[in-house]
Amino acid sequence: MELTHFDDKGNARMVDVTEKEDTVRQAVAKGKIKVSQAVFEAVADKRIAKGDVLTVATTAGVMGAKNTFQIIPMCHILQLTKCAVEWELDGANCEIHCTCTVRCSGKTGVEMEALTGVSVALLTVYDMCKAIDKDMEIGQIYLAEKKGGKSGHIVNTRDI
Repeated sequence: MELTHFDDKGNARMVDVTEKEDTVRQAVAKGKIKVSQAVFEAVADKRIAKGDVLTVATTAGVMGAKNTFQIIPMCHILQLTKCAVEWELDGANCEIHCTCTVRCSGKTGVEMEALTGVSVALLTVYDMCKAIDKDMEIGQIYLAEKKGGKSGHIVNTRDI
């Protein structure tokens, strides 16, 4: 398999997708943040001084997905038709799990948008809670599923 973001001289380039057909593309990315018991309870009870953490982080995740092309140099500008950020609270492990689902009809996939969305959402949780806990850990960010395009439907069976 060749690396598509390099020309025949080894220079970085944006892939030309002009001739590709538009297809419906979807990607789902997941990740989590491990927090202290105090942060977990404050987030769950919506008691963080900066506001409702998960609502703000949801908005940040959507904004991150929509602006991926501005921070990852070779990403195309995509007209997203869906971006959903969802949360699951795992009290037993003091973890907050995030899922970002992104969809569009276009010539290139939305994997980077989903991965950026989940990353920015989790970074926002960190930012809003850092006054309480400086030891939070963001991790296990991965592409869980993608649909559309040349490679079709791919599911990553890894558990968070």
